[in-house]
Amino acid sequence: MEVKSHDYDSVLKQQITPFADNLAWRNCQDRCSESGNSRTAMCADSGQSETGLFIPVGLIQFGKVFSTYGEGVIIIRHHASRPLALADDCWYLLEASLTYSSSGSGVRCLCVGLPSRVASFDGATFDENWASLTCDVALATRSAPSNALSTIRPRRCGADLCSHLHLKTWIAFHRENAVRFRVSGSYLLVSTMNVWNKLRIALIGQSTFAAEVYKLLKKDGHKIVGVFTIPDKNNREDPLATTASADDTPVYKVKAWRKAGKPLQDVIDSYKEVGADLNVLPFCSQFIPMDVINFPKHKSICYHPSLLPKHRGVSAISWTLISGDKEAGFSVFWADDGLDTGPILLQKTCSVESNDTVDTLYNKFLYPEGILSMAEAVDKVSKGTAPRIPQIEKGASYEPSLGKKELQMVNLLQPALNIHNFIRGLDSAPGAWTLVNNQEVKLFGSSLWSESEPQGQTVEIGENTGKGIIHDKGLLLIGSDGKMVNIQRIQVEGKMIQASNYGKAEKSRESLQLTEEEKSIVSALNQIWTGILNIEINKQTDFFSTGAGSMDIVRLVEEIREKLGIQMQNEDLFMASLFQEFADAVVLKSRGGSKKDLTYNRISLNANNMDINFPNQLFINGQFVDSEHGKVLADLMDEHKEELATIESIDSGAVYTLALKTHVGMSIETWRYFAGWCDKIHGTTIPINHARPNRNLTFTKKEPIGVCGLITPWNYPLMMLSWKMAPCLAAGNTVVMKPAQVSPLTALKFAELTLKAGIPPGVINILPGTGSETGNAIAHHPDVRKLGFTGSTSVGQVIMKSCADSNLKKVSLELGGKSPLIIFDDCDLERAVRMGMSGVFFNKGENCIAAGRLFVESSIHDVFVKRVIEETKKMVIGDPLNRSTSHGPQNHKAHFDKLLEYISLGVKEGAKLEYGGKRIDRPGFFLEPTIFTNVEDHMYIAQEESFGPIMVISKFTSGDIDAVLKRANNTEFGLASGVFTRDINRALYVAEKIDAGTVFVNTYNKTDVAAPFGGFKQSGFGKDLGMEALHEYLKTKCVTLEY
Repeated sequence: MEVKSHDYDSVLKQQITPFADNLAWRNCQDRCSESGNSRTAMCADSGQSETGLFIPVGLIQFGKVFSTYGEGVIIIRHHASRPLALADDCWYLLEASLTYSSSGSGVRCLCVGLPSRVASFDGATFDENWASLTCDVALATRSAPSNALSTIRPRRCGADLCSHLHLKTWIAFHRENAVRFRVSGSYLLVSTMNVWNKLRIALIGQSTFAAEVYKLLKKDGHKIVGVFTIPDKNNREDPLATTASADDTPVYKVKAWRKAGKPLQDVIDSYKEVGADLNVLPFCSQFIPMDVINFPKHKSICYHPSLLPKHRGVSAISWTLISGDKEAGFSVFWADDGLDTGPILLQKTCSVESNDTVDTLYNKFLYPEGILSMAEAVDKVSKGTAPRIPQIEKGASYEPSLGKKELQMVNLLQPALNIHNFIRGLDSAPGAWTLVNNQEVKLFGSSLWSESEPQGQTVEIGENTGKGIIHDKGLLLIGSDGKMVNIQRIQVEGKMIQASNYGKAEKSRESLQLTEEEKSIVSALNQIWTGILNIEINKQTDFFSTGAGSMDIVRLVEEIREKLGIQMQNEDLFMASLFQEFADAVVLKSRGGSKKDLTYNRISLNANNMDINFPNQLFINGQFVDSEHGKVLADLMDEHKEELATIESIDSGAVYTLALKTHVGMSIETWRYFAGWCDKIHGTTIPINHARPNRNLTFTKKEPIGVCGLITPWNYPLMMLSWKMAPCLAAGNTVVMKPAQVSPLTALKFAELTLKAGIPPGVINILPGTGSETGNAIAHHPDVRKLGFTGSTSVGQVIMKSCADSNLKKVSLELGGKSPLIIFDDCDLERAVRMGMSGVFFNKGENCIAAGRLFVESSIHDVFVKRVIEETKKMVIGDPLNRSTSHGPQNHKAHFDKLLEYISLGVKEGAKLEYGGKRIDRPGFFLEPTIFTNVEDHMYIAQEESFGPIMVISKFTSGDIDAVLKRANNTEFGLASGVFTRDINRALYVAEKIDAGTVFVNTYNKTDVAAPFGGFKQSGFGKDLGMEALHEYLKTKCVTLEY
């Protein structure tokens, strides 16, 4: 916003009042400037100088010496030592007397700012080494740094107010010399708020909603010049009026804005006197004349609780539900002479759940988000960025007000879903009604009934419309489609009761015995009721009989939550509208529950000359419920396996068919396997020497460790999560898990499924993030007692050190590998070729147990290589979601680049590149499967893991088993290994001598949930899978007793 020089004085005078109350002084002892310069003296209390006006929102007194920052640019610092960032498009007010000293230049005094003329200016000459400085009206900029300070300095010079230019002043200093500066005997006054974008607002409307909008606009720095609301009702002032009056904001209680269709001139004149820039109508039930709507410079904006152009009219929320809309929301629009037809400024939406009511939509979205969005809309208007989007007529609707009783009667001759939507659309006010046994009854708490028809009392519904059933859970209504709707609460003769109690004699209430603390709760509740209803409250005061409406209910619930810390629901008031009843309900809620009638499906018998009753249901959380087929987590994963496999494929590059079978399939098997261990974990009884003449008994207990941290890699995101988390939970622990930064999606989908499976909150926690931040936090956290990690050896070493330095966490590590695969000449060659390729190229080579080096007996080496190349050429490389694809893209670019570097090193060291080694010409990180031969033991590719589709083949002399075993074991890794031979003695000999945690014989990659998995040496320690995995998440306690 550009401010012209001619209107600066008036704007400044208008704006100083609201900001003078917001002074934020720091380190100001004398509250006034001590500069001795009367023209710049600043009084903290008044917000005005002796001869000029300022807007001091921040005051900083500099008594220390500050060095230059960066490349010779001074950054003035303020609150919390943060750099003072001033936007170029705002006006800021600065005044300071600065002194600086530089080597060999002495001391000069200068005024900083941009006035058109300066009363006094010392040291106005500067050499070429200074980037720029202000002098008179001219502004020379030379090599000005981009982050220099943008300033404007308003000041009275004598009797005249200086004119002002909206320009930048660059304050830069010599780049060579060390420069210091300080504020000398003065203060730096800074306005960090853009006063020119703040508006004068007239707030027109009513309700708690409007009061909250008022507060937020005030907080944002706008000036509320007047509040126009409704007159008091039953001696009760509207919340907006109460809130505004407390701030001494002018309040006008307008009974009507017009009469006989014409505006009331005296009301219009009173409105115009406040001089608003903008009218804001958060919630307004009155008709506002266009003389008012169009009077301000920015006109008027209005809130409407629907997605315009749908559901214009006063009952918009109700019609949203009655119409069965799947989406609700609100609109902020520019008011015009139509009925909710003005251009849209902004809209926000939320989904509609199947049992949402007017109250739930209002409380969870329309009320809180609406308040914030009204402030957002005003902010857009103030900045000149508010759009005006014309409403289209396609899809527009206008429905009548539901205030008439005949419109509130439910039509029972329609499908159950339509009946349900109508009832919830009028819940909680005014309430849909029908006849039950020819008695008028209002219906609340509707839900669709999916169970079989229960036994109960049959009642007549409507005017010979049909039958209803009063049962233990409410009142069932039957739609024209034969489906049913259940009603939980009904209102009969103004009294709200549980629908299941219809026709039953009312039970006498038992009085509660209150503690002193509970008496104080009742007293505070009395004050809340008094403040809302504005009448004297007694035990029999009926909240609704006083004329209270839906907004008063909202206010009551909110004030109880804020002042008493007790969360009540709207329906609590409907069920107990008398003060004494409601007070009892609040006290019971404070005790942790409420006193409810015990309802259950009962079996009745006559035995022993008496009638006996007992339930035949489950008793859970204090109530009897019907049993349902519960779904375990593995079942839910199985139901969603295609979705999980698709997410895994797009997130990690895994071929879909492989993801479905292995990534997801083995994950499901893992959860089912460890679910079977949950009730089979136990210690042992140990015979020990007795301390005679007494006897002794020793036994061990297996106990959970507590909070366990898990950090998983990116190659098998879901499977690695399952391998570690399933035994962790089976052992009774809770878990904090960090998925790989580049592939976290299946972990988050898994988290969703845990909710559906009923896993309690806090048991499973998924924290995506970087290893350096999230992973490091888990490793160092003192509450984490165990950490399981799968990843590279180098990171594993860092994690192990972090666990030791923090609290000596128990650690299990599954790290890198360079797994040898030895192929003897008596093998099944075709099987060896097929399994050798799988051992290397499985999951694009991104496999911790991949066969990192193949040792092939010399007598079959050449034919083996020829067959492998032939089969590799047949591999289908492409879109991982294509069912015919067998080889997908590498996981991410950084890894892809490392693989190309790895191949380049192999070629440079003299290995023979038999096939592949190049990037495939298509979008994505696709690498040709690569085959090296003539690989010597000293080469880099013979020693280091590639973690990609690179086959490394070396020969070994026929019959020399020990020599090839020595070469195979000559590595710091020991994760897996393999051997192909028909000689069982040779196979067992290799299995005994090979130094690896897993040995495959005549197969490869054959892992199973029941078989332990883990490595030796720098491939880590600890086990995943099998019974041994449980021990990683358990601690053993030994108990010895004497008797």
